[in-house]
Amino acid sequence: MDAGSARLLAFWVSRALATTSGGFATTLGRRDGEVTRDEALHHAREIVAASDLPVNADLENGFADAPADVAQTVLAAAETGLAGCSIEDYTGTAGAPIYELEHAAARIEAAAEVAAGRLVLTARAENFLHDRDDLADTIDRLERYQQAGADVLYAPGLTRAADISIVLSAIDRPLNVLLLPSGPTVDELFDLGVTRVSLGSSLAYAAYGALVDAARQLLDGQRVSFWQSVSAGRDAATTAFR
Repeated sequence: MDAGSARLLAFWVSRALATTSGGFATTLGRRDGEVTRDEALHHAREIVAASDLPVNADLENGFADAPADVAQTVLAAAETGLAGCSIEDYTGTAGAPIYELEHAAARIEAAAEVAAGRLVLTARAENFLHDRDDLADTIDRLERYQQAGADVLYAPGLTRAADISIVLSAIDRPLNVLLLPSGPTVDELFDLGVTRVSLGSSLAYAAYGALVDAARQLLDGQRVSFWQSVSAGRDAATTAFR
């Protein structure tokens, strides 16, 4: 998301906004995980300034390993005007992608102490995004993050309605679920009891996919098929940016 897309979404469809680490990294010509803390916080300020809607920021793993350093990231995030932020337990290291549970919980506890009264803190258990299809461990982590003071719990990668129901029965905090094509629909998620549904980087990648597809049509000499989308986008922006 950039300031322009934030304003478009705020005007036409959104009640709240959220940044995406992968989407933002792509705007810089980088892969997810290659953005610095200062860049992410600057981006958060831009999105906050773009509208009057509350904004939640994807702060990856807090851009730090130590609990005290994660707390400093959350404190800096609060100073940007954000309404909320998320901290994940992904280490960024291929060989050991998930923090050990006690350390992960300590990181969330440190973040929660700083976030209290300032930000809504979402704690993310990343197992399912990193080839650790371990529901029991995921639930253990979410329970510990709840005890550590997280306001919202999130285990991106859950796709089975039965698993989501089991998670919901084990926790006493709002549950955030990542919308995936192999999982339940938005309505089905809310019917299960999910409180918040995220798209991750999907909107950003959909936009970039459309860009590449349009360019390929031109280079291949095809009759371009994106004029209707161009008109709709131009009209939407013209109205929103008045």
